[in-house]
Amino acid sequence: MEYLDVCDENGRPLGTVVARDVAHSEGILHRTAHVWIVREIEGRYQVLLQKRSMEKESFPGLYDTSSAGHIPAGEEPLPSALRELNEELGIPARPEQLAFAGAFRIRYEKTFHGKLFRDNEYTSVYVYREPVDIDALALQPGEVDEARWFDLDEVRAEIAISRARFCVSTQGLGVLCRFLGA
Repeated sequence: MEYLDVCDENGRPLGTVVARDVAHSEGILHRTAHVWIVREIEGRYQVLLQKRSMEKESFPGLYDTSSAGHIPAGEEPLPSALRELNEELGIPARPEQLAFAGAFRIRYEKTFHGKLFRDNEYTSVYVYREPVDIDALALQPGEVDEARWFDLDEVRAEIAISRARFCVSTQGLGVLCRFLGA
């Protein structure tokens, strides 16, 4: 069972922990870390997005942030971001390779697989700009079905009108774009 720190509106742990499934069934505020993998080609930014496994409890089969995960109780955002990047994509990054881009809140209620899912998260966002060969990635079974490069501007334009393919957070994408000046 995975336990998470309950946190305040600024992402500071409050000294209590909650099981992950309880956090999502009751909508309890907890922390996550997101990593955006970015490259620039001919003056245009591209982002590496992962396609979520159909087994995922939320947004199965949709393209999402490069790497993301819950921050276990007692852990800080940066080590969590590094661990998730390695677990989900097989990228063993070092702390100095992740740039902190900012933070944002996620809050929604939605039904997946016939079950109500309440997400209430404070999310720390990091950017990884090292070269990545997607053919060499080690995708985590049951979590990630594929990884693919997308034009940042195209993702931004598409999520403004449709959520049929992408589940990236508008706020998270905004943090990335502000960081990049895009």
